[in-house]
Amino acid sequence: MKSNILTINIPEKSSYSYPIIIGQDMDYSGYIKEYTKAGKILVVTNRTIFSLYEKKLKSENMHYVVLEDGEEYKNFDSLKKIIDAAIEYRLERRDCMVAFGGGVIGDITGFAAATYLRGIDFIQIPTTLLAQVDSSVGGKVAINHEKGKNLIGAFYQPRAVLADINLLKTLDIRQLKTGLAEVLKYAFIEKSCGAALNYRFYDFLDAYDSNIFELDYDILEKLILICCTLKASVVEKDETEKGLRAILNFGHTFAHAIENLTNYTKYTHGEAVAAGMLMASKLALKLNLIDRNYFVNINSLINKYELVPEMPEFDKDKFFDAMRLDKKADADKIRFILPDSDFSVKMVTDIDETLVKECIEF
Repeated sequence: MKSNILTINIPEKSSYSYPIIIGQDMDYSGYIKEYTKAGKILVVTNRTIFSLYEKKLKSENMHYVVLEDGEEYKNFDSLKKIIDAAIEYRLERRDCMVAFGGGVIGDITGFAAATYLRGIDFIQIPTTLLAQVDSSVGGKVAINHEKGKNLIGAFYQPRAVLADINLLKTLDIRQLKTGLAEVLKYAFIEKSCGAALNYRFYDFLDAYDSNIFELDYDILEKLILICCTLKASVVEKDETEKGLRAILNFGHTFAHAIENLTNYTKYTHGEAVAAGMLMASKLALKLNLIDRNYFVNINSLINKYELVPEMPEFDKDKFFDAMRLDKKADADKIRFILPDSDFSVKMVTDIDETLVKECIEF
C-alpha cells in the first residue's frame, strides 16, 4: 500500500534529514535496513504492546526490552534496564535502538540512544495516535523526575519515523481521545507554524465527529499528515526550542502541572493537555489577547470531542509551584504559550500570579 513520506530537515545538524513515513502494514525490518547500518537492533516496548505484536517484532538480529506500561515508568529505573540490555547484547555505535510504543517508549528509548556510547541510531515506530501526530517527531527525548515531567533529556533526532496507521486499531476510545487533544492543539497554533495548508485545519476538524473514533483510516491519515507537516515546519526552523518551537507547548504548562500533581497515573497526557488548553485560553481572555468569540470556539471544539474528564479542585498554590518547576520556566518566570488571535499563539511571561490562579479551575 502506498505511503505518504515527509522529509524533515534539521539545518542545525549540518542539514541532517530523516523521513516520516505514514502508511499501513509496514515492513519494519525493511525500513530499518534502509535507514540504518545496524547489525544488532534493540527493540524497546511495553508489556501491552509486546503481547499484541510479538510475532510482528520477531527477527533474528533483534533483542528486546519490555518495560511496564505507563507514564510513571518513564524514569531512571527503566532507562537503566535499556542501557543494561544494550551492554548485555554488546550493541556498538553502528547498531540501533527501536522505540515500539507510545510517547513514553519513544521518549525513553530516544534518550537511551542519545546517551549510550554517546549516541547511536534509533527509529521511532509510534503505536498511539498521540505519538504518531506529535511526540515521535522532532527529537525531544527525556525521562521524568519526581519534581517534574521531562526534566532530564536531550534533543536527539531519529533516523526515521514509521507511522503505521494499522497499529491504531487496538486503541480504545480513551487513547484515541488523548491523541486527538494534540491534534486539536495544531488547529489552534496553525498560523504560527508557518506551513501553508490547502484549508484551515480548525474547519477540517469541526466538520467531523464520531467517525474519527470509528478508525476511519482516510481521516486518520490526513490528521497525521497535517500534524506532522505543521510540526516539521516548526522543528526545521528551531530544533532546540530557542524560540518558535515553544509554540508546540500550547496548553502544556498547565498540563504538566496536572500530571505532576496526580503522579502521572490519573490522567493521560492528552487529557491533561486538553484541560491545559482550556485554562490557557481562559488566561488569554483575561489578558484581552483574544475575544470572547474565539474563546468560545476553542472551548467548543475541545468539548465537542469530550476530551477533558472530570477533574478535582486543585490546590492552586501547589499547582502554581508545579508550573514554576516546568522545564520551560526562564529566570524563575513561567512562560505561557497563549492564543493571541484566531489560530495563532505567542509566548507570554510575567503574568500576575493571582490572575493565573483564577484560571486553574473548570
